[in-house]
Amino acid sequence: MAYITCKDLTLRYEALTVQEHLSFTVEKGDYLCIVGENGSGKSTLVKCLLGLKSADAGTLSLGDGLKRNEIGYLPQQSQIQRSFPASVEEVVRSGCLNSHGIHPFYTKADKARAAEQMARLNITALADRCYRELSGGQQQRVLLARALCATGKLLLLDEPLTGLDPLVASELYGILRHIHEDHGITVVMVTHDVENAVRYASSILHIGKDESFFGSVAAYRESPVGQRFLGERLQQEHCNDCEPRFPHIPIDTEGSVQA
Repeated sequence: MAYITCKDLTLRYEALTVQEHLSFTVEKGDYLCIVGENGSGKSTLVKCLLGLKSADAGTLSLGDGLKRNEIGYLPQQSQIQRSFPASVEEVVRSGCLNSHGIHPFYTKADKARAAEQMARLNITALADRCYRELSGGQQQRVLLARALCATGKLLLLDEPLTGLDPLVASELYGILRHIHEDHGITVVMVTHDVENAVRYASSILHIGKDESFFGSVAAYRESPVGQRFLGERLQQEHCNDCEPRFPHIPIDTEGSVQA
């Protein structure tokens, strides 16, 4: 059974219907990128996946042992969030609260898990630093460590590259590939970066105002909506044995901290 199964969803934002008859699945081990035009319902879909909003029609169900509080979520950052006055360690540990219910205190296991995720993302040396003093790339690593504290199964990322320069974005892609391939965590990412979505993802969900697509990256490249959205240049550059634009970046838990 799939981690997430959506059948014939209708999504509305306020009084406006933004999506109808949307169906897709997320299997264990998938790397799904959700792309599409602004205003097509991507943010509304994220709220549904997190249980913050109900679908207006159709069904959305979780399976294969996945519980709602086991989804690690990395949201879009607002300026207020970037200025949050807490230490890195406090922010990362807060990811453990997702599974606490009414119990607000951290256990030894929570603290150990937070330390493990900080080491995995090479931010242990930043533990006592104030979150708002960090660079954009460091903040994203902190938020990713926080999300990983909430899950060992599925990460849901909403536009994680917004505001990052190309080098930092490439590092984040490398980290996500490491987490997906080496740690077996399923990744669902909403992104405007469609060019790299088709380089890294295993499947694409394109949400359009007039038409949508769900399937493999190869099928998306050949589909009318994929060809229009990717553009002629990317289609011409693609070949079966091409290398990703960004190299694999190993996670050295004992190395220096990178922005």
